Amino acid sequence: MADAGDTVGGLLRALQFGDSVFPVGGFSFSNGIETAIEEKVVHDPASLREWVRSGTRLASRCDAIALLHAHRATRRGDLDAVRDADEAVYLRKLNEETRTMTVRMGRKLAEAAARIVPSPATGAWLDAVTSDRTPGSYPVGLGVLFAELGRPEGEAFAVHQYGTAATMISAAVRLMRLHYLDAQAILFAVNAEAQSDYATAAGRDLADMSGFAPQLDVLAAVHVRAHVRMFMN
Repeated sequence: MADAGDTVGGLLRALQFGDSVFPVGGFSFSNGIETAIEEKVVHDPASLREWVRSGTRLASRCDAIALLHAHRATRRGDLDAVRDADEAVYLRKLNEETRTMTVRMGRKLAEAAARIVPSPATGAWLDAVTSDRTPGSYPVGLGVLFAELGRPEGEAFAVHQYGTAATMISAAVRLMRLHYLDAQAILFAVNAEAQSDYATAAGRDLADMSGFAPQLDVLAAVHVRAHVRMFMN
């Protein structure tokens, strides 16, 4: 397991992988916001906050559960269990765009983790992904990485949930009339729910994961056929 160093250094290393400029391609996705704004589902700060909160709640009940199980499995040295978590989250991505997002970002994260945090676990994970023995979803890769950094699963959960919310907020700022401080206020409010989401997710099994989001799936289908779009989803 990689040496996380002292508390400050370890935290900084963990935050590096959650930064919006970390090169996994997150900037090219909107988590459904683009079509939600185009279809007037999101049209003001209140509706944006509701959409973002729905997105983080959904993530905590699906992707983040797989992340937690991957983190625990990596610490046990159980790659088969990591792949089980990966398959479980991938199979719950019903629309093309969310599948594309999670595996493209996941592959980039696997490559980065193996280069920056070289270890048997990150190397084995990258090999499993590149050889197509597992889909290589982003949340599972994040779980593997944080386990190797020696960081607790709660931090991995926090980075994942923050990234989910921040991706939507960042896209909304570029797509609708929204004061940048209103955007930050929404992000601040949504992040306050993360602790209760973690408390729920931490006790759930892979079989409890739920990706039920019909409105998001319908909007994703609309987005695939859009003639003009800024984001890949």
